[in-house]
Amino acid sequence: MSLTSLHRARRALLATAIGLTVAAPALLAPPAFAQPWPTKPVTLVVPFPAGGTTDVLARALAEKLQQSLGQPVIVESRPGAGATLGADYVAKAKPDGYTLLIGAVHHTIASSVYKKLPYVFQKDFVPITGLALVPNVLVVNAGATPAKSVAELVAALKAHPGQWSYGSNGNGTAQHLIGTQFQNATGTTLLHVPYKGSGPLATDLLGAQIQMSFDTITPVLPHIKAGKLRALAVTTARRSSALPDVPTLEEAGLKGFDIGTWFGVLAPAATPRDIVARLNAEMVKVIQAPEFRKRMDEIGAEPTGGSSEQLAAQIRSETSRFAKLVKDANVQIE
Repeated sequence: MSLTSLHRARRALLATAIGLTVAAPALLAPPAFAQPWPTKPVTLVVPFPAGGTTDVLARALAEKLQQSLGQPVIVESRPGAGATLGADYVAKAKPDGYTLLIGAVHHTIASSVYKKLPYVFQKDFVPITGLALVPNVLVVNAGATPAKSVAELVAALKAHPGQWSYGSNGNGTAQHLIGTQFQNATGTTLLHVPYKGSGPLATDLLGAQIQMSFDTITPVLPHIKAGKLRALAVTTARRSSALPDVPTLEEAGLKGFDIGTWFGVLAPAATPRDIVARLNAEMVKVIQAPEFRKRMDEIGAEPTGGSSEQLAAQIRSETSRFAKLVKDANVQIE
């Protein structure tokens, strides 16, 4: 080999060695993975105005959930159309676990009440977990309504047919359906006044613009304790621990009456399973904690929790149940 060829060979070997030395750190470095979820704030969409039961529950959950997730959890109100506007917003949100719905019994009712909805509740959402069960309660304005029992109320309604009004959280909500069932069971006639949520409903009830409501216990409990509203009966099959002296509607003579309001958390249908599993684990941990249960006791709610599959089964069952009730009551909204 000539001297020139020898120099060329040495330079080639040197270049190869340098290249291997530079590349070695890259070859030894661990592979790059996507950052673990979550990496930004999570939003809980409440389909009612602030101040109602859904909002109170969402904020109680958000306060503790953000500690375990390590990211802010924001509560955002998107009210309207009997809770269906907020549901539609979440159904169309990016399925990445950052936009969730605080759903409720209203959504299983709306599936039958509304002729057309821009989403299919059981198809476009994946349940995460149940949140709480809150009984509804029949209340009247204590100053404007002398009735002190369901029997006295029914007598007054029959004496003045069509002159009494009841408020609800919107068309197609549990309060609306309870009011319809109450009229059918008692043979009375009431004017239905839909609101966007419990806040404006309670304002008009306290101001005697309407005479009665079948709202959840949470927003009316302080007014009952203050003597401004009078509770006549709860609408569930058993009494509420928050109002132990208030009878059920069945005890008051309306047999088979059992409608309450459950709340749960749902995500857009295509949300990855591992994110749904993580959310379920973190939320159930919050819901089952003694501190959360104490807060629920204060507002007349019963914490639930449970698996995604349990909430899915409940939604299927209640959608079928309410479809029959809606049909029997002939309640339908365009």
